[in-house]
Amino acid sequence: MFWVLLLLLAWAVAGTACTRLCLAAIHAAATDTKEAATGRGHDLTLHEAAFLSGGPRRVADLALVSMARQRRLLLAHTGWATVVDPRGRDEMERSVIGAIGPEGQSRIEPVRDAAAAADAVGNLADRLVSAGLAVPDGMRSGVAAAIRRVRLAAAVVLALGAIALLTPAQSEMPAHLVALWFALPFVLTLSCLAIARIEIHPYTQWASPAGQRLLIALVRHSGGGDDRRYLTSVAVRGVRAIGEPELRAAFAHREPPPR
Repeated sequence: MFWVLLLLLAWAVAGTACTRLCLAAIHAAATDTKEAATGRGHDLTLHEAAFLSGGPRRVADLALVSMARQRRLLLAHTGWATVVDPRGRDEMERSVIGAIGPEGQSRIEPVRDAAAAADAVGNLADRLVSAGLAVPDGMRSGVAAAIRRVRLAAAVVLALGAIALLTPAQSEMPAHLVALWFALPFVLTLSCLAIARIEIHPYTQWASPAGQRLLIALVRHSGGGDDRRYLTSVAVRGVRAIGEPELRAAFAHREPPPR
């Protein structure tokens, strides 16, 4: 009856992982319900839309693109950023200029990293979380970790089932019935993953369901001229929305690996 012990272990692994995922989903839903009313009537700024769409790096990318379009920052296709106007108009622009450094020129990639980690982005994230528009970092990582555990549990169940089937028969139970018993916890894990894809997926992103609704409304009613519409597209879609080939090449440029 060795396969029965393996089956009990498979149920324990699958049940534990699915329970943790359910608890993470309940906690996320309760938090979203409690904070959803806070963000009603909130008009998103472009930096807020960038954070909700792609996180801190998206905010840094938006600031770089915005300053480049205003000719206050030169982004070369070779991957270098050069300061033209050292006076930042807001906290985010000052963070970008500070990340470039006193020489006024730097590689774009470290500037993106430093600007994304600046206090300006951290304060922006705190405001969005307090308004119920952004998913708290702990909740997002907790839900993602719970989903990874369920995926791992599905693989463990398959492995235990294979071991049970490959082990020399010690009972009169037919092999196809043994496989059927192991299929039950495997189906449980797959069902949890399918439900998580529909119900819990929003909590693995930067924006909460309330924030996602505001993003949709922002895109639908984006106006205020071509420049505003352009920057809105960059905030929501990222640097792939950049139309200028040279500007897009500036973000795509990578340093050759050292020999």
